[in-house]
Amino acid sequence: MILAKTSFAEIAANALMVIVAFGAIMSLVPMLVYLERKICAWIQHRAGPNKVGLPNWRILGPLAGWHAYGLLQPLADVVKLLFKEDFTPRRADRILFFIAPALVFVPVALAFSVIPFGWGAWFGEGEDAFFLKYQIADIGAGVLFAFAVSSVAVHGLTLAGWSSYNKYSQMGAVRASAQLISYEAAMFMAVLAVVMQAGSLKLDDIVINQTTLRPELLNLWGLLNWNLFHQPFAFVIFVICAFAETNRLPFDFPEAEPELIAGYHLEYGSMKFGLFFLGEYFGMVVQCALITTLFLGGWTLPGIPAKPDTFWMSLTGPIIFSVKVFILLMLFIQVRWTLPRFRFDQLMSLGWKRLIPFALLNLAGTAVLGVVLSR
Repeated sequence: MILAKTSFAEIAANALMVIVAFGAIMSLVPMLVYLERKICAWIQHRAGPNKVGLPNWRILGPLAGWHAYGLLQPLADVVKLLFKEDFTPRRADRILFFIAPALVFVPVALAFSVIPFGWGAWFGEGEDAFFLKYQIADIGAGVLFAFAVSSVAVHGLTLAGWSSYNKYSQMGAVRASAQLISYEAAMFMAVLAVVMQAGSLKLDDIVINQTTLRPELLNLWGLLNWNLFHQPFAFVIFVICAFAETNRLPFDFPEAEPELIAGYHLEYGSMKFGLFFLGEYFGMVVQCALITTLFLGGWTLPGIPAKPDTFWMSLTGPIIFSVKVFILLMLFIQVRWTLPRFRFDQLMSLGWKRLIPFALLNLAGTAVLGVVLSR
């Protein structure tokens, strides 16, 4: 077997893409925190963050003391977390207590690595030319990898609650495990219907499949090629399960402040708590990116080529992808401050008695329809 020679330029380009992609998400998280607080305040007829701004230093000139509409509030939160006491309960399992926050954040970050946020572009000339794919890791079974690693995050929640030696934390950990088991089955069956239709487990193939014209179906400027229109039931099921997977209202039972104080992260402070916080918002971004990839055409739009020929045209893919993800993130925030929390028995009933049967029916219908249309 002859291995292809990888140039230094290709290695550097891939490394730069990884830094830019994860740097963009890490920069997006503080913005989401700010927007969540502002949207919450607007819904509740409050002002929200509007005081934290630039210091009143003369060197800043006319900008000295400017409140900056509270945009520096996330920075103040980070400083606060950095200087808070890193406390470990006396009877806690110190090793598990320490690694639990990392087990929440790292798997979610790994899941993002297989999501394509664009097609890619050619760089260089002649023999040194290489194709840079706008995807950190191109794995043949990308769908399976994304779900496999993201499901590991619940073990971080479980270990956090168990290792804290606190009854409220343990109750939150049990709720997190039950919630994941209840909703992951329905979510995977919804995705399996999309995989059956696309005929591939590669996420970029699923996106390209949504740009292919299908004569047996109506076409409205290319929009009906999206799986949102081909698999509407799978889309609804996946979105509901995405809220449950990220522990967002109306499914925030693992935290549930009125009854469990803070749930699984009750005993955590400083940057350990910050990792849980970061993992939740990173998980929101990953779930919205998966919804965009599986159901909303990924980086494509009607009239814009899915496989652009030039570098500048290839940049439209990440921009389109980012806009779609941002709109879905706003939906997550809107739902949190609009809908009340369910009862826990309603949560379990919705997962086992409704979503799973509907997901099975949708999967069976997709299989039958696929056989009929292939004849």
